[in-house]
Order: sequence, then C-alpha cells, then structure tokens
Amino acid sequence: MQRSEHPLPRFLYKIESVGRVTTQWVEALGFGTSLFSQSIFWICWGGRRKQQVRLAPIVAQMLEVGILALPIISLVSITIGLMLAIQGIDALKDFGAEHQVTFGVSLSVVREFAPLITGILVAGRSGSAFAARLSTMMINNEIDALRVMGINPVRFLVVPSLVAMMIMVPSLTLWADLIALLGAGLYITTDLGISMGSYVTETVTYLGTDDVLHGLGKSLVFGVLITLVGVVNGSSVSGGAEGVGQVTTQAVVHSILAIILADLLIVFLLTR
Repeated sequence: MQRSEHPLPRFLYKIESVGRVTTQWVEALGFGTSLFSQSIFWICWGGRRKQQVRLAPIVAQMLEVGILALPIISLVSITIGLMLAIQGIDALKDFGAEHQVTFGVSLSVVREFAPLITGILVAGRSGSAFAARLSTMMINNEIDALRVMGINPVRFLVVPSLVAMMIMVPSLTLWADLIALLGAGLYITTDLGISMGSYVTETVTYLGTDDVLHGLGKSLVFGVLITLVGVVNGSSVSGGAEGVGQVTTQAVVHSILAIILADLLIVFLLTR
C-alpha cells in the first residue's frame, strides 16, 4: 500500500505560490509607479532636455480614446439614466416620494455611475488596444530598436497615451453625465408629468460643484490607472500571438479591478 504524502510540503507549496503572486503584484506596482514618475518628468522637463513630448501623437490618442468612443459611451449612459429613473420611481412610490427621484438619480449619475461606467468602457476599448500594441512591439523588438536610436520608450509611447487619457476620460465622463441625466429626464418627465425645464431646475439645485468635481476627479485617476495597467501588462508579454492575447485579456481584467478598488478607496476617503 502506497504511503500518503505528508501535508507539510503541500502547505509550503501553497505558501510559496502566494508569495510568488504577491511578489509579482509588488513588482508590477513598483513598475507602474516608476512609469508614472518618468512620465511626469518628461511632461514637465522634457523640453529642457530638447526631447519634448510631441503634440501630434497626443492628438491622435485623444481621437482614438475619446472621439471614437462617444457612440458607445452615449448608448450606455442613456441606458443607465433610464434604468436609474425607472428603478428610482418604482422604489419611491411605496413611500409616496417619487417626486424626489431627481435627487437620487442626479447624485448617483454624477458621483458614481458616469465615471465608473466610462472608466470600464475605456479600459475595455482603449486599454486593451494599448496593451496589445505595446506587447506586439515588445515581441518584434521594436522597443529595443527605439532605445538603440536614442529614443526613450516612455516619452515616445507612454506619455502621449497618458496625457490623452488624463484629458479624455474626464471629458467623456462629463459627456456621460449629460447623456445619462438626459435619459433619466426623458422618463421622469413623462412618468411624473412634469416639464423638462422643471427637471433641469431640480437637477441644478440638487447638484453642486463638489459633486461634479468628485466624479471628474475619480475619472482622472481611472485614466491614469488604465494607461499604467496597459503598459505593465504589455511589457510582461512572453511568447508569440498567444502571449499578446493573454496580456490583452489581463489588461482589461486588471484595469477593471484597479478602477473598482480605486473607486472604493476614493469614496471611503472622501466621505470620512
């Protein structure tokens, strides 16, 4: 009869696996922090070293990240606004307070749903594309070729995408605010029999500058996270086409996870 294995080696193996994964996450966090600090350096002091960040790649990235994403952002935002209005009125009817639905919908959209949905959509659309492009360049040794030519890869590849994300994700969030509130207003005015002017007046009354800045600030953080996660995952590629697919999928998953955790942390800190 074969002797069973002692449980200690298996237990130690599990501890080793946890330690290995933790080390990988710490290394990725350190690499992302280094990329962000280098990007800030090139943005602020690149001109002094006569290696300023070019405007053309930034504009091209802004077009890709922002303008081309407007249709999907608009569709999802108006759907979110309609669903919040429908659910809000249905829930408040039990208390006879359905006319207060504008307060809940406006705050929910501006402070939470618009930045969160925008960040997730941009991560799935542009973050994955950036990771795939960077990983393909890594496999084809194009990053090494840039270094040989004396071109810093962070300045040439990362900074334009980072700047474009920092501009366009808050802009898309502001657009999502307007579209979602419009969708909610179309249902609220029809169901409750109030005018669109009254709905707009109530929305402006309930919302403050701090509420709008709360959502825009979170979207700015989301844009930075999407870029850095895409770079970190794209730089860790191994193998051929299969490796590109894996890091692209990881970039989307990790970006969404980072967005949700950052959202939780920001909400916790700002509501203390």
